[in-house]
Amino acid sequence: MLELRPSCEQCNKALPADSPEARICSYECTFCVDCVEALLNVCPNCGGGFVPRPIRPTQDRKDGNFLGNDPASSVVRYKPVDLAAHQRWAAALSVIAPGQR
Repeated sequence: MLELRPSCEQCNKALPADSPEARICSYECTFCVDCVEALLNVCPNCGGGFVPRPIRPTQDRKDGNFLGNDPASSVVRYKPVDLAAHQRWAAALSVIAPGQR
């Protein structure tokens, strides 16, 4: 189950469970859409790409699968990277489609 982390790892912007601005990589590293752009769509932790994070339903519409039973995480993972250094590293990766990295 997705952790639904509460904020961007780069800028610490709040990304509540219903935020359409949240982006995640396959390891659930979480960044806002602005930081993903600055990071050249290359995760600084794994080198993968980002996709929009799904929004968990707020109401129980089937079998207890909703935010009330499976709440978002409250653990902040704030670990900004040096953007200039990251962009140098990510430049070669950013031209490769995320699914091919």
